[in-house]
Amino acid sequence: MAIAKSGLAGKNKPVGQSYASSLPLVAIVGRPNVGKSTLFNRLTRTRRAIVGDEPGITRDRIYGRFDWAGRDFRVVDTGGIVPDDAELIPTEICNQAKVALNEADAIVLVVDARTELARPDYDVARLLIRGGKPVFLAVNKVEGEAMALAAENFRRLGIRNVYPISAEHGQGIGELLDAIGEALPVTAERRAHEEERALGTAEEEEASQSGPEPRESHTGLPQRRVPDLPRTHGAFEQHETSVAIIGRPNVGKSTLLNALTGKARAIVSPVPGTTRDAVDEIVEYEGSRLRFIDTAGIRRKGRTNLMAEKMSVVMARKHLEAADVALLVTDATDGVTASDATIGGYAHESGRSVIVIVNKWDAVTSGRSDGKPPADRAIYEAQLRRHLKYLDYAPVIFLSALAGTGMSRVMREVKAVARERRKRVSTGQMNRFLARIDFQRAPVPMAKRVRIFYMTQAAVAPPTFVLFTDRDVKLHFAFERFLENGIRRAFGFKGTPIWFKVKARKAGTKGLRD
Repeated sequence: MAIAKSGLAGKNKPVGQSYASSLPLVAIVGRPNVGKSTLFNRLTRTRRAIVGDEPGITRDRIYGRFDWAGRDFRVVDTGGIVPDDAELIPTEICNQAKVALNEADAIVLVVDARTELARPDYDVARLLIRGGKPVFLAVNKVEGEAMALAAENFRRLGIRNVYPISAEHGQGIGELLDAIGEALPVTAERRAHEEERALGTAEEEEASQSGPEPRESHTGLPQRRVPDLPRTHGAFEQHETSVAIIGRPNVGKSTLLNALTGKARAIVSPVPGTTRDAVDEIVEYEGSRLRFIDTAGIRRKGRTNLMAEKMSVVMARKHLEAADVALLVTDATDGVTASDATIGGYAHESGRSVIVIVNKWDAVTSGRSDGKPPADRAIYEAQLRRHLKYLDYAPVIFLSALAGTGMSRVMREVKAVARERRKRVSTGQMNRFLARIDFQRAPVPMAKRVRIFYMTQAAVAPPTFVLFTDRDVKLHFAFERFLENGIRRAFGFKGTPIWFKVKARKAGTKGLRD
C-alpha cells in the first residue's frame, strides 16, 4: 500500500517506507475474465475483489497482503489488459496495470486453460518478459488430469515457469507461491522484520494457552488468528482513521480521491459507474494516518442491471459501515437530490461521522457558462440543510476536486471529526450538565416525558449515552433532539451522530438526580 504525505492540495509527497510498503509486491495481470480477482481473493482470504462471469469487472488496482512459508507479501489485482482497445476505460485500465507492473517485484500472468491462446496473450507475455522481472504463468481453471496436460500448451508464450492452478478450488497455489518465494530473496531488513514478527507471534501463543491452534486450509494457506479489536466502551488510541468517499455515480468521488492523494489512484471518466471495486490509499497528514476509500456510486436497486453493479453497491455499503468517517459527495450542478438524502441516511443510521462535500462548486460560480448569476454559498447551504435535516451536525465543504481546491480543509475536518467521534465525557460532567438543563422547555407532550435520574457515556465511535429514567420507554423524537442539542452545545461532538439508550431505574435504587 502506497503512503503519501499530504501538505497543501496538489503538493503530496511520498514518505519513508513502512513495514507493509517494504514487503515484496506480486502483481496479478492478464486478459479479462481469466480469474485474476478469484486468485487475489484466495491469497488474501477476503472477498475484497468483486468476482463474476461478466468480463472487465475489475478496473482499478486493488492491494492486499498474504503470508506464505513464514513470509509476508503484498499483492495487487489489476483489470483485464486489452492492449489494442482505444476506448477510454480499457485504456485507463491498461494504464493502471502498467503502474502495478512498475511497482511489482514479481508478476503472475493468469490465463484461462479452457480458452485458446490469442494475440493479446502473446503481446502481454512479450511485454512482461522484456521487463526483466520474475514472471510466472498461472494456467487457471485446471481441474483434472486432462486439463493439467493441456496446460503445457501454454509454454508457447515463452514463459518457463508454468503452474496449472484452480484459483476457485485452491489447487496448485502452494507450488506457485513456493516458486515466487524462491525468486524473491529475503533482504536483511525484511529478515529482521520477519524475525521480530515471528518472535511476537511465539510470545502471543505462549501467553494465551486457550483456544485451538490455527488450522491449515485445503489450499495450504494457514488460517490467520483474529486479532483482538479495541472495545468502544473504553478509551483507546486509534492509529488510523478510515474515511469512505460515498455518493451517487458520477459526482466526482474518484477525482476527489486522486486530489487528496496527489496521484492518479482511481480511474476517472464521464461514464457513470466507472468505479466498481473499492480503492483505498493511505495519506499521512500532520502526524495522522488517513485511509481514504473510494467506493462505487450507490444507486437504487431498480437501476442496477449487471451483477457487477449490484455487487459494487453492496460492497460500497459494507465499506461505509466499516469506516470511521464518511465524505458524502454531492454535485453542485445538480443540487441536493433524493438519492443524496438516501445515501446520507445510510451513513447517519450506521453511526458514521459525516462531512458533506459540495463538489464542482466552481461550475456554478466562477466557471459558470449558462448565463445565470453565480450561486450564493449561504443560500445553497441553507437549501442543503433543509434537504438533509438529519445531518445538521455535519460540516459542509464547498470545493472543486478537479481543480484541487479545498483539499486542505477536507484533511483538517476529517481529523477534527474523527477526534470528536472518540471524545469521552465523564459521568460527573454529564450529571452537572443535567443539573443545568431545563427539561420543561422541551417541546414534548406531558404523557411522553420521562424523568432522567442520571446519564453516562457508555461508548465512543459513535458517542453513546445511557439514560437511567423512571420508565423504560423509547424517547420521544422531540425530547431526544432537545437533549442532543443541549449535549452538542455543552460538549461539541461535531460531525458525529449521538446515540441514546434508555434504562429504567430499578425500584429502590437512589439516583444521582432526583
